Amino acid sequence: MNELLAVAMITILAVISPGPDFAMITRNSYAYGRRSGLISALGVALGVQLHVLYTVLGIAVVIAHSPVLFLVMKFLGAGYLIYIGYRSLTNKSRLTLDLSTGHRLGMWVAFRNGFLTNALNPKTMLFVVSSYTQIVKPGSPLAIDFAYGAFMSLAHLAWFSLVAIFFSSEVLRQAMLERQRIVDRIIGTALIALGLSLAFTAVGFK
Repeated sequence: MNELLAVAMITILAVISPGPDFAMITRNSYAYGRRSGLISALGVALGVQLHVLYTVLGIAVVIAHSPVLFLVMKFLGAGYLIYIGYRSLTNKSRLTLDLSTGHRLGMWVAFRNGFLTNALNPKTMLFVVSSYTQIVKPGSPLAIDFAYGAFMSLAHLAWFSLVAIFFSSEVLRQAMLERQRIVDRIIGTALIALGLSLAFTAVGFK
């Protein structure tokens, strides 16, 4: 029970802290509507499962202790965040509340945005690895390990679905779309800053 509470507390704190997932869900929700935000949230949740899978199978230990592999992971994640931040900064199309005019984000693109933002984020990798290595007991059944992983994904899905619902409300979307250029620049700058911090800030285990 103590193990479960520890995993729950760490997961909740990690999920609600602002980061790349939050910025991306906010962008997709206000710009393209609730459906796109919710699908992106699903992508984030399944991205967590990728980290859980290789952690449980022991691959994360290799990545964490191999400077070359870890740097590759770091710079892939940083590069992707900088790329979508740049796209937001340079976006010149004017979005409207009418999602039937060609401004709707495809389901696959929305899902891919969420999945890649999370899957390529080294800090999520370290969060998942740290949770398992510091809390979960060695030799515990795989079913228990994957159950913890399922909880992590569900926590991400629940939180970011709420974020998507909030930022896709018509009143808030209208206010943000009227200031689209400013909002795009804020989110784009935040994503680029997060990408650069991942690339140049040393991240390690305690």
